[in-house]
Amino acid sequence: PDGAFYCFINIQNTGLKSEEFCHKLLKEKKVAVVPGTAFGEHGEGYVRCCYAISEKDLVEALKRIKDFIKPLLKK
Repeated sequence: PDGAFYCFINIQNTGLKSEEFCHKLLKEKKVAVVPGTAFGEHGEGYVRCCYAISEKDLVEALKRIKDFIKPLLKK
């Protein structure tokens, strides 16, 4: 393929560190993402998502991520 099935998302506006974001998202919304720090020190403030799943599951995951992030951006 000409591309990958991953995206690196900036989460800096949430106020959470990458690992904390991942742990809370998994615990609260049952969505797993990888902390950017797993890819080096410059990955702090980012998470990596894989979208090699069904469209139905991807839409549901994005809804859950949105619900998780929304209250964090208001702080």
